[in-house]
Amino acid sequence: MRRATSRARRFGTALARFGGALAGAVLLLSCGDAEPPAGSTDDRPTAATRRSERAERRPGSGIPGRYRLARTSLDDGLSEEQREIAERLRAIGYLDGVAPARGSGVTIHDRARAHPGLNFYTSGHMEGALLVDMDGRVLHEWNYPSQEAFDGSTGAAAQRRQWWRRAHLFPNGDVLAIVSRSGLLKVDRDSNLLWALDIHAHHDLAIAPNRDLYLLGREVGIVPRVNAEEPIVEDLVVVLDADGNEKRRFSLLEAFERSSYVDAWRSTGRVRGDILHTNSIEWLDGRISSRNPAFAEGNLLISARGLDAIAVVDPVAEKVVWAHTGSYRRQHDPKILSNGNLLLFDNHGAGPSAILEFEPGGMEIVWEFRGDETQPFYSESCGTSERLPNGNTLISETDFGRALEVTRAGEIVWEFYNPHRAGDEDQFIATIPELVRLPADFPSDWLDDSARR
Repeated sequence: MRRATSRARRFGTALARFGGALAGAVLLLSCGDAEPPAGSTDDRPTAATRRSERAERRPGSGIPGRYRLARTSLDDGLSEEQREIAERLRAIGYLDGVAPARGSGVTIHDRARAHPGLNFYTSGHMEGALLVDMDGRVLHEWNYPSQEAFDGSTGAAAQRRQWWRRAHLFPNGDVLAIVSRSGLLKVDRDSNLLWALDIHAHHDLAIAPNRDLYLLGREVGIVPRVNAEEPIVEDLVVVLDADGNEKRRFSLLEAFERSSYVDAWRSTGRVRGDILHTNSIEWLDGRISSRNPAFAEGNLLISARGLDAIAVVDPVAEKVVWAHTGSYRRQHDPKILSNGNLLLFDNHGAGPSAILEFEPGGMEIVWEFRGDETQPFYSESCGTSERLPNGNTLISETDFGRALEVTRAGEIVWEFYNPHRAGDEDQFIATIPELVRLPADFPSDWLDDSARR
């Protein structure tokens, strides 16, 4: 039995990696992939195919927000060809009966090994955020209707503003949120609007120690030197003060162009559509600048999903000072850890999805987490990860509405499935753009007494 189990694990892992290598990306404008570069020879699905797949994965148009089909089997995320391969492998016999349990709320909680704390997350079902304890009990909720926050927003733009893409919780209970890539707002602990900015915000923001906000924005228009015939998406860094007043902005495409890393873009041949598709931004504190001066305090670490690249940008010189491409594909959320290593969410690299930790000098992988046949792990788009004080890693598997905490050995010690479902048979699960574990000393005196018990 042990030998059969070991063989099953090896086959399952091989299948997962083979499936991930062949899987096509599904375009979701809020945080999905961009169009293939001009002249690309890959076999990703056409735009029409992706539209069809999106229609199958979303609930009826009357349900606002961002949902995906809930995970129900090991074949989720595989193409028809890959499903046939899976069936042939199962015919061998020893993969029969392998079916992970699927649930709602907290499904795994190893109290001895999970890092204690409160969990703050955004959900595709609401224009808001939630605070839950380690057992999934809701302690507090924030929400604000975008129609009221952004006056005069109608039509397609208003329809997009139906969930919070990213949110930051302040110690006093205030929350700053990117609203479905179309605006930025701040509410207090009682969900009273403090201010709102109707700007084409998307994906992520970073807060500097002086309280300045570094926001990912974008403009759409003709950029003749890139494409004189068709409009393109030009990603921006927009710098705001703490009250949302714009201080300045600069183009990330120009930041690549004026640097020695311009080939990170030019070599892709991307001259149409959403060229960079920048999906994360982190303000660097300089902790590894002695090892690499490019990571100096005040510089910005970004992820350019469209280029399969991560980069460091000097916001004063407005140019890229370091860039890297590797085995990862369509990655998200690179960040510098307290040990000086770099962590990122690899969506489509050498398997369905993986969390990779790099030593930033030679960018060698020193740790990774991948799913297997008993615990699938995959997010076509989005996804975040963070290292917890006890050495565990907390992961948001966005598209399947799941968050999980894993040990260095890859054991799951805490798991949470979004309880918010849709569809006649609850077949759709609200996605989780990000779930974070608050530090042990995070102030909570603003919570109701009943919630703090």
